[in-house]
Amino acid sequence: MSKEVPQSPQEVIDTHPMGAWQIAAVVVTILLNALDGFDVLSISFAAPGIANEWGLKRDALGWVLSMELIGMAAGSILLGGAADRYGRRPTILACLMAMTLGMYMVSGTSSITELSIWRVITGLGIGGMLAAINAVVAEFSSRKWRNVSLSLMVIGYPLGAVGGGLVARQLLEGGDWRSIFVFGAAATAAFIPLVLIFIPESPAFLAEKRSPNALQRINQTFMRFGLPTVYAFPTVSSTKNSGSVLDIFRPSLIRTTSLVTFAYFTHVSCYYFFMKWIPKIAVDLGFEASSAADILIWAMLGGATGGATYGVLTHWFGIKPVTIAALLGSFVMVSLFGRTAPDLQMLALVAGITGFFINGAAVAFYVILARAFPVHVRASGTGFGIGTGRAGAVAGPALAGILFAGGTPLATVMMLMATGSLLAAVAIYFLRLAKEEGPETDGHLHA
Repeated sequence: MSKEVPQSPQEVIDTHPMGAWQIAAVVVTILLNALDGFDVLSISFAAPGIANEWGLKRDALGWVLSMELIGMAAGSILLGGAADRYGRRPTILACLMAMTLGMYMVSGTSSITELSIWRVITGLGIGGMLAAINAVVAEFSSRKWRNVSLSLMVIGYPLGAVGGGLVARQLLEGGDWRSIFVFGAAATAAFIPLVLIFIPESPAFLAEKRSPNALQRINQTFMRFGLPTVYAFPTVSSTKNSGSVLDIFRPSLIRTTSLVTFAYFTHVSCYYFFMKWIPKIAVDLGFEASSAADILIWAMLGGATGGATYGVLTHWFGIKPVTIAALLGSFVMVSLFGRTAPDLQMLALVAGITGFFINGAAVAFYVILARAFPVHVRASGTGFGIGTGRAGAVAGPALAGILFAGGTPLATVMMLMATGSLLAAVAIYFLRLAKEEGPETDGHLHA
């Protein structure tokens, strides 16, 4: 009689209902992404005050708005790899410390150079944490609830921006733009103990690394989660992957990596242009900075709704058609925003609908990235896709600033930037998804 093959830790998580501690860990990742949403867009809420205080022209402001995105790109690639090498939990903690430092130091800057340096450091932390928490959610959720958990994690971003926007509105009415970053630093620091309490190291990561005490740590986590413990690891295949980030460029993944990265690049160039420039565009149309923040808040509310709706619709229609529909909707609505009359209520309405589509599409990429890569390169693959794609996030606001400075009309700039989502829809159209969409199947997504 052959000996029973033990379940892997990920199989245990996949096949059992999620307990309260697992749900709590996922909730903390949602809150962490909400924190990212505020930290990233804090510069957008502060942009009118910065431009006014330092007399910045639009092209210079475009680069200021892109600084933390440069850090996010580097952080996603470099620290995503750190999460695969050293662990999800220590990477998240290190990123929180970098974000806290960066946000606090911005509040005391006296020059664009200083501000830009600290925004890059903040971005490093944000980028690394996004890659790590994407892996945590995928690895802590059961197979039944994985897509929903990933979608909820991603919509934390616009929810954080909405909540942060409401706070920023009050801070702008009672103080100057620096108070936004003081608040952000305090909020970021408060998450360090939450991670220590609620997010243990990923059992899938521990099983992959197999350190001497890995089985003990996994079972401690499983006892906490209310899951059955494992008595041994499954036998490792002689062809086991090396764990190199280069694995995402192997023949089985290279086309998927290329198409998803290109699509993410083009869409986020549109996404971050829209989200970063809304307050400044509204101020230039004659509205107060606090009213301009309201328009961004409506965009983020629409984004949260779109993200949640995406998670539901994929159960009925599948990932690919819903993603393409969201990208096409983003193209249409961003273009329409540039032709909307300068009426506050109408701009808020159009911004909300635009946010619905533009963030629904953003949710899609996090779900696809989490499913595209196996455990040993999940954070690396997600980090590469997000990090390389975020070059588009840097380029979007900066390119728009150059176009505005050159006298290009608002409607034309909006149309040009909206084509990023259109190009992403074309790339996703050529991406072939496996019929079996379980996240632990071989190959996962296929191009």
